[in-house]
Amino acid sequence: MERNLTTGSVWKSVLSFSLPYLFSYFLQTLYGMADLFIIGQYEGVASTTAVSVGSQVMHMLTVMLVGLAMGATVSIGHAVGAGDRQRTAADIGNTVMLFTAVSLVLTVGLLFLVRPIVAVMSTPQQAVEGTVAYLTVCFIGIPFITAYNVLSSIYRGLGDSRSPMYFIAVACAANIGLDYLFIGVLGLGPVGAALGTTVSQAVSVAAALFAMHRRHTGVPLQKSDFKPRRPVMGQILRIGVPVALQDGLIQIAFILITIIANRRGLIDAAAVGIVEKIICFLFLVPSSMLSTVSALGAQNIGAGREDRARQTLRYAIYIAAGFGLVCGIFMQFFSGQVVALFTDPADPAGAEAVRMGGEYLRGYIWDCLFAGIHFSFSGYFCACGRSGLSFLHNILAIVLVRVPGAYLTSIYFPDTLYPMGLSTSAASLVSVIICVIAYLIITRRPRAAQKGGLHGT
Repeated sequence: MERNLTTGSVWKSVLSFSLPYLFSYFLQTLYGMADLFIIGQYEGVASTTAVSVGSQVMHMLTVMLVGLAMGATVSIGHAVGAGDRQRTAADIGNTVMLFTAVSLVLTVGLLFLVRPIVAVMSTPQQAVEGTVAYLTVCFIGIPFITAYNVLSSIYRGLGDSRSPMYFIAVACAANIGLDYLFIGVLGLGPVGAALGTTVSQAVSVAAALFAMHRRHTGVPLQKSDFKPRRPVMGQILRIGVPVALQDGLIQIAFILITIIANRRGLIDAAAVGIVEKIICFLFLVPSSMLSTVSALGAQNIGAGREDRARQTLRYAIYIAAGFGLVCGIFMQFFSGQVVALFTDPADPAGAEAVRMGGEYLRGYIWDCLFAGIHFSFSGYFCACGRSGLSFLHNILAIVLVRVPGAYLTSIYFPDTLYPMGLSTSAASLVSVIICVIAYLIITRRPRAAQKGGLHGT
């Protein structure tokens, strides 16, 4: 299962690692949509709203867990690249122990806070009890959600991006089947949707553990590797915590923008909601580049091959920026038609939502280009153990541009959403500028030191 990514063609390594990762993200998106689609077929608006609100909470939680697990991927990648199997084993064992403790604390804490969370989300009264029931079951299943993401981070740190793809495929298929059983046949409503999600995650974890046992990791684990070690856990947390906080704050920023749009009225709220779904789908490519650069970069930096890590970053930027540019040009001409896929343009309200959504998408789509670039840089910073830089540029962009820009354009341009979309793209452009400056600084220092060493000889 362990795969060395420090030799051979960098371009082939990027493609062979990123494509399974991209497909995994696609399956996770499909996995998340299944609950809403199926409950919409069998239940009323209240149950659909309950699952929608609950899914938002669980998505934020999952994103933060994935960010925290990035610390494990990078730490294991460094050890694998350095060829240090003892350190790799210690990283894996301590990752398991750390996230076991995290999952238990989250489960207990969130079960106590379930009703306050539902209240903070401004859940409509008719959907409150359904949302509470949905989140209660999902919170009980947090150990399974955590275990899946931790096992995936371990596999990716070892250079294997295909196995997590197979595990999420198993979970996706199980979730769809269980949703139809629990919601359609047994009529359990939101509880059935939550049960489908939780049980399917448990199935994927069982599949991952079975595969790990049968195929072996190539890393001999001993009981002592599971003994908590402060330096090992400290390194995982130093990398993972900034990424988790960054991802959580990004989700909060998106919620704030949704609130700003909601205050403009039903049509604008619908338009923004549709575009957000489209953008989330298109962002699968930038997200896969972030994960690819972090995993491949970590192995190469661990092996002392910083040149290959930088080359991995360049290829990722080419792929992500090229994809974003094509999407940006396409949407300038066909944004209305894309938005129309999600609403009825024959209805007067639907036609207005298509017009407003098309304007918003034409401005917002450039975020796909700029985000693809700064996502790739973020992956590189994480691989270098400097995830704080990723946190810094994202927070500055959110606080200085993304949220205030959306608010101000919402006030000064009440008849169009185009400037509001551009303000979001402008925030990512700010991130790109900060990333380029940070990259030049951290890569210039080693080069300067190397030149000094040459002159000294």
